[in-house]
Amino acid sequence: MTRIRTLEASKPGSVGVMGKWRYIALHALTAATFIFLLQRYGLNASLDSSLLWALTFGGCAAGLAFMQSNR
Repeated sequence: MTRIRTLEASKPGSVGVMGKWRYIALHALTAATFIFLLQRYGLNASLDSSLLWALTFGGCAAGLAFMQSNR
C-alpha cells in the first residue's frame, strides 16, 4: 500500500507536498535576500527601507511560486 502511494505522489508533473512548500519558501527567501543585498549595499538604502523591500519582494515571489506550483 505504501508503494502505491509513493508511485502516485511521484507522477510526472506532480510535486509532493513538502517539495511544493520547500520550493515556495526557497523562492521567497532567495528573492528577499537578493533585493535586500541590492538595496542595502548596491543602492546604499537605509536598513528599514531594505527590510521593507525584502519583505515585499519575498511575499511576491512566494505568491508567484505558489501559482506556478499549482499549474
